[in-house]
Amino acid sequence: MKREVRESLLLKALGRSPQLRIVDFLMDNKLFDFSKKEIIEELGMSKTTFYKVWGEIESLGIVKSERKFGKTRLYRLNTESELVKSLMEIEKQLILQAADKSRKKIIKL
Repeated sequence: MKREVRESLLLKALGRSPQLRIVDFLMDNKLFDFSKKEIIEELGMSKTTFYKVWGEIESLGIVKSERKFGKTRLYRLNTESELVKSLMEIEKQLILQAADKSRKKIIKL
C-alpha cells in the first residue's frame, strides 16, 4: 500500500530525488532501523529506483547496518557521518527559517 507522501522542508528546498527521499525518511526516523524492503514500502518507491541509488547512499556512509534480523540486514541513518550532520544542520536551518516566517505572519495579524 502506497503511503501519502508529505513534503518536508528538506525536500521542498533541495528537491525530491530518490536519494533525498530515502535520506529524509531516515532522518525523520533516526531512532529506528529498517530493512530495505521496509524503506521501499514506506516511501512507495519502486524497487528498481531504490536499488539504483542505494549503493551510492551506502558508499557515502549515510546509512549503517548494525544488526541483522534473521537473514535481513537492518539499516539506520549514520548520525556520526559528517555528511549526515551537515544535512541535519540544513534541515534545522530550514525549520528555523519557516518558524521565523510563521512568527512574522502572526505578528502582522
